[in-house]
Amino acid sequence: SFTLGEIARNRLLILKQLEADGVLDLNKELPMAELVNRIAVISSPTAAGYEDFSNQLMNNSYGFSFYVKLFPAIMQGDRTESSVIAALDRIYEYHDRFDAVVIIRGGGSSSDLSGFDSYEIASNCAQFPLPIISGIGHERAFTVIDEVAHTRVKTPTAAAEFLIGRIGASAAQLAELQQSLISLSGAMVEREQKHIYDLSRTT
Repeated sequence: SFTLGEIARNRLLILKQLEADGVLDLNKELPMAELVNRIAVISSPTAAGYEDFSNQLMNNSYGFSFYVKLFPAIMQGDRTESSVIAALDRIYEYHDRFDAVVIIRGGGSSSDLSGFDSYEIASNCAQFPLPIISGIGHERAFTVIDEVAHTRVKTPTAAAEFLIGRIGASAAQLAELQQSLISLSGAMVEREQKHIYDLSRTT
């Protein structure tokens, strides 16, 4: 209980510092493209969460195409902070080629997430020029990264479902607009045909 209390206290102090720095909500305020299909992923290449994310995304029932580029990082332990920041730096070099960044890992205990309660990681994420989606694989625990990310989901699979659903909603809207256009065009053709017919009968 004492350890969990210290973790919560540390998170609160970091969030207060980010707020004082004026960066806490910067990533949340970024516009997210309607069609988010160019994804930079920060994860361990051997993590089950990354495999779940990739399978869900690539085998979606709609047949939507996604371009996914993995930027490997260590997602647990003392090297998490430096490794994730290094991955963000690599993505930044090519950030114009991506629509969003997804940070994912597998499940684990709350203590395994301590590397994501880092001021440096949170500050980098908050000020990153692309929307960040966090899905670090824990149903109940929130980390500082979750608080500064543009969108927080519970698991890597949920991150894939979010991206698929976003494009699915846009596709449904386009299909509706297409049907409206077809209906309106048909009605216009019918009116013009009737008008021509009426003119032919008066001459």
